[in-house]
Amino acid sequence: MRRVWPVRPSYFIWTLVPIALWLAYTTYGLPHMKWSYSWRDTGQGYDISATRYYTRCTYIGPYGEFTIIPLNGRCDFLLFRKKETG
Repeated sequence: MRRVWPVRPSYFIWTLVPIALWLAYTTYGLPHMKWSYSWRDTGQGYDISATRYYTRCTYIGPYGEFTIIPLNGRCDFLLFRKKETG
């Protein structure tokens, strides 16, 4: 006779998603989106195809607004940041 288990391990497979989200949050922080930026204008103005060297990038997200000065002249669209304590 085959035994039927009332609780199967497959019932708990969904718990992997919240655990993965929590691990990503503790490792990388929450996403912040690029809100505004400044770049060096070498005469191209607002030309879409022009290469830009960014000098300031402001991000906004769950922990508020913050500004960075990029070292390589590039601003990512999303930046993950942990909450500052202290």
